[in-house]
Amino acid sequence: MATNFPRIREIADPYGEVVRISVEPHPGGALILIDRPNAPQSGQVMLDAYGADILLGYIMSARLAVPGTMPEEEIGGAFPTRFQLEPEPEAAVIIDQLNAEEPLRIVLALWDRVYAELCIVCAHARELGRGRQSYLH
Repeated sequence: MATNFPRIREIADPYGEVVRISVEPHPGGALILIDRPNAPQSGQVMLDAYGADILLGYIMSARLAVPGTMPEEEIGGAFPTRFQLEPEPEAAVIIDQLNAEEPLRIVLALWDRVYAELCIVCAHARELGRGRQSYLH
């Protein structure tokens, strides 16, 4: 059975925190949307496949760095974004879409589940990009 797009998954931790991740076709290949539907003061993040790959690596690096710190990572392109580790009071990866008002926080309790979901999302994004490239040729 083929994947239908948009593909949307909600990931919850035992404390009720939820992160929603979707992937869908986009003229540039794939669009990945990440938000926290149960957190009204939280922003929404839009990433391309490159940004999703960076977030994937940043989450793993943050996991290895905590309780310490690590430098932020910033990307440009269609969706300029800054990734930061907030080590205290509760460790979180902060995703700041540079043109948005509110950053998105992914708390430590969700890192493993978000990481696993992003592995699948990144594969879909690469395939959507590949399909787009063959369509253009």
